Order: sequence, then structure tokens, then C-alpha cells
Amino acid sequence: QVRLVESGGGSVQAGESLRLTCVATEISSRLCMGWFRNAPGKEREKVAAIYRGDGMTYYGDSVQGRFTISQDNQDNAKNTAYLQMNSLKPEDTGMYYCAAARKKKAIMSPDWYSYWGQGTQVTVSS
Repeated sequence: QVRLVESGGGSVQAGESLRLTCVATEISSRLCMGWFRNAPGKEREKVAAIYRGDGMTYYGDSVQGRFTISQDNQDNAKNTAYLQMNSLKPEDTGMYYCAAARKKKAIMSPDWYSYWGQGTQVTVSS
């Protein structure tokens, strides 16, 4: 069982930045960690993902060039993934969830994510 804890959400103006953090209790080089978001009236969207083993990343088209996912390689006691969100837009508003999968192929897919955090709200006003 992998437990995920997110933090870093908040309310900002368009054009500003936020950084989300996800800490996973399991230490594994085979863990794929992803960020998803739910917005009212929209389907759940996969925003970004990273595979701890080789650092491979994925970005959704709507955030490409604005968001950056990274991981903490300094702390061997936990898996930590960050989502740096720059140039935020009102359409980025939503509940952001961290999720984890034990398969590398989850990098390119919205499937295979078995573990989910509680979510953190991001609100961007114009």
C-alpha cells in the first residue's frame, strides 16, 4: 500500500505560479508518480507524470511548456514529486491529485494508477 500526501495548492492570479508537492510513503525506483486534475464540468485530466527509475516524464498538451514535474533524488527515505506550475490560467483551476502506479507504462497512460492522494485545490482567477 502506498500512501500519498499532497500539499501546495492555493488561490492565485492568472500568470502567477504555484508548486505542488507529493510525498509517497513507498521507496521504489519502479514507482510512476502522476498528477491529475478534476475541474467542474470536465473529465479528469492527466497533467504530468514522472518515472522514478529513469526520470522519464510526460505532460498533457494543455500544460506543456508551463508545468514541470520533478522528483527529489536527495532523500532516500521517501519518494517526493513536485509539480511546478507557471503562467497559470483560469482554466487550470481544479482539484489536483497525486497518484502512483507500479508500472512504467503508466507514464503515457491515464490507467494503472492504483494509489491516490486526498487532493489539493488550485484556483486561478483572471
